[in-house]
Amino acid sequence: MPKALRPALPLPESLGRIGALEVRLAVTPREVKKAQKLRYKVFYEEMSAIPDVQAQLSRRDRDGFDRICDHLLVIDHDTRTAAGEAAIVGTYRLLRQEVASRHTGFYSANEFDLGPLLERHAALNFLELGRSCVLKPYRTKRTVELLWHGIWSYVRSHGIDVMVGCASLEGTNPDALALPLSFLHHNASAPAEWSVSALPHRRVAMDRLPEGAIDMKAALKTLPPLIKGYLRLGAYIGDGAVVDRQFGTTDVLIVLPVASINERYVNHYGVDATRYAA
Repeated sequence: MPKALRPALPLPESLGRIGALEVRLAVTPREVKKAQKLRYKVFYEEMSAIPDVQAQLSRRDRDGFDRICDHLLVIDHDTRTAAGEAAIVGTYRLLRQEVASRHTGFYSANEFDLGPLLERHAALNFLELGRSCVLKPYRTKRTVELLWHGIWSYVRSHGIDVMVGCASLEGTNPDALALPLSFLHHNASAPAEWSVSALPHRRVAMDRLPEGAIDMKAALKTLPPLIKGYLRLGAYIGDGAVVDRQFGTTDVLIVLPVASINERYVNHYGVDATRYAA
């Protein structure tokens, strides 16, 4: 059914729960600010992102896309903040195509030429995933499971056909990242139907090593867990990478058609995202 004719199904207040951990969407500006503070802690204090003056003063990672996105949260009801509120320990930023088209487009279009992909699949409904982070003590299987359960519930509710978004390798020297970049190029490149290229003025080549020179086990060890997770689900990688000096990363584009998701993951979370339903 064309995307314009697909009504969104109502999302439950809670998208899933495992013990004290719950996944749901942010419902107040205060919760969005708390998600931005978590992003600042991870991206700027733990990793190597460079804050501008506004970010330094507010201790928040924020940009103009935050106001139009939905913010997926993992909340620990057993841990309370100084204000007595349950702690937000994980977050993902979600931007639906219908919302992006009414404003300034997708965030990842600043790095990758999404236009041809969207034109080739004009009847499909896209969702951009971004700004994923989890507080260090919570980087466990159940937190990741809840985030993906929440995303799957959101995808099912909004009739999403394709997920896209930037995923990052830490570091801004592509030569130092030759092994993971080359592995992704040779083993996970998108077929022509789903191909997306980095913007010409920002593109750096990923095929830095010949395929025969790649130690597969060593390459897999160098990949961030998030990228490995996307690959296990059935995602493709776009053509070319982009260096993001503000965040201290080298980015690749993830393209994940819902129809290509590995069947065992669909069965794991439930066709209608019922596995961890609260």
